[in-house]
Amino acid sequence: MSRWSFSNKNLDPAKTAIASGRDLRISYKHAVEICSSIRNLSLKRAKNILNEVIEKRRPIPFRRYNGKVGHRRGLEKWYAGRYPIKAAKAILKILNEAEANAEYKGLDVDNLWIVHAAAHKGMKIRKYIQRAFGRSTPYFQQLVHVEIGLEEKR
Repeated sequence: MSRWSFSNKNLDPAKTAIASGRDLRISYKHAVEICSSIRNLSLKRAKNILNEVIEKRRPIPFRRYNGKVGHRRGLEKWYAGRYPIKAAKAILKILNEAEANAEYKGLDVDNLWIVHAAAHKGMKIRKYIQRAFGRSTPYFQQLVHVEIGLEEKR
């Protein structure tokens, strides 16, 4: 059985709540871009942004993985963007879990800020599609680990 640990060890346990999603079947590149766009935002604003992405009303700016990504209207300081709906749903679920953890700890939910949001590569599922003449084509899937850390700021 695997043992997981949180990558950021500098969070104060008295003022923070953490949650993580392990082995998610979402795009690693989409998860990285979503985490970088919601980092250092309030929890309420981040949840609002992810809900708007799911409804295709607001794009996520793609700053690192922006090769052949089209321009989107509504981006303030960046031109390339997409609507990663599947990854946004998964990260919104992790945000809700982190909020529940904070509420269980007795933290004020209205004053929570995202201080840590990271996506890491997980295990790779290796499959092969059989082709003609004894050949095969790899059909790999990269799993993703997402970590969210919330801190109460007054």
